[in-house]
Amino acid sequence: MKILHTADWHLGKRLDRFSRLEEQVLVMEEIVQIADEQNVDLILIAGDLFDNFNPGVEAIELFYKTLKRLSLNGKRPVIAISGNHDSPNLIDAPDPLARECGIILIGHPKATVQPFELEHFKISKSAEGFIEMELQHQNFPIRILHTPYANEIRLKEYFGEDKEAELNNVLAEHWKKNADYFCDENGVNLLMTHLYINKKGAPILEEPEGEKPIKIGNADLVFSDIIPPQIQYTALGHLHGFQNIGTDEKPVIYSSSPLCYSFSEAGQTKYVSIIDIKPNQQVSFEKIALQNGKKLVRKTFNSIENTVEWLNENPNTLVELALESETFLTADERKRLYQSHSGIVHLIPKIKNQETHESNLSEINLNQDIQTLFKDYFKSKNGGQEANEELINLFNEIASEK
Repeated sequence: MKILHTADWHLGKRLDRFSRLEEQVLVMEEIVQIADEQNVDLILIAGDLFDNFNPGVEAIELFYKTLKRLSLNGKRPVIAISGNHDSPNLIDAPDPLARECGIILIGHPKATVQPFELEHFKISKSAEGFIEMELQHQNFPIRILHTPYANEIRLKEYFGEDKEAELNNVLAEHWKKNADYFCDENGVNLLMTHLYINKKGAPILEEPEGEKPIKIGNADLVFSDIIPPQIQYTALGHLHGFQNIGTDEKPVIYSSSPLCYSFSEAGQTKYVSIIDIKPNQQVSFEKIALQNGKKLVRKTFNSIENTVEWLNENPNTLVELALESETFLTADERKRLYQSHSGIVHLIPKIKNQETHESNLSEINLNQDIQTLFKDYFKSKNGGQEANEELINLFNEIASEK
């Protein structure tokens, strides 16, 4: 059977003042097309469905419409769990109606999904944090251990009050119990979770810039060696770059976000993971690159002319722009830059430091006129950089007011 694994949609996400909703509409369409072209049997969405606990109406509408299309109106099961950006209650709320469309929404850790049956598939077994699914056209069951994001409060509520228990021990026991009881070699065995998971002893994986952090110290660091040996593929969410922290035999995959959501992701290619899997056999997976969405670019220039030329040549981008110059940008220069490109997210002036001698700035003659004092002060605070004419005129205008 084939499975599509995606995560970290962050619907409703903004980059500073820029909405990404139009791009998200296009990339959701692309994911639906890939699912159909690959003829996948099951969709897994591993958390951070929305960008915040109270998403806007447009983001919610896009989410439900996308899930409905992915589910082929109930013919193909879709399973989505909440991440650290999601409100678990919001994710859970439409579940009774969603199930009628073949969509299973899981907001809380250790949730029990009530068994149900549709024309093309059924949930045949269920326990806390576990479901078993049977598809009409497959002669083997699919078992899924599911753990949505669990913060400290949810951990205490769902996994017990023992404050001394480490997250790894709690999860290891919970996953092992379900895997040992349900996951034999006669079915496909999967784990889906939204947690910060890394290989023990491996370098720390950086969380995306602007992402709500999960890892705080080592308390929330989950190691991949607690994943039960019965699990053939682990579908992860949270980190926005595609990577396998498991092995070729037992992949543990961050599928990536569908768009670049911060400048720390500039230049990244985004993917969905297509899994080919059978019971008691080594899984194979293919990452398929997503094409939609504006590129995020960090650029540094040292002249206005070169900057404007590049901006005009790259209109369909979102840019973090650094401009090195001998003096501060004037209002006219800023206006020219913003008029040449509609996607400048950040404009960072960098003043080239001029060599100064401390002896020249160590004493200030307080008998000088106010304008000269301002020039000396500005120079002392900015590495020897002279105030430009525009700043001087602005200072004189302020100083002349009574």
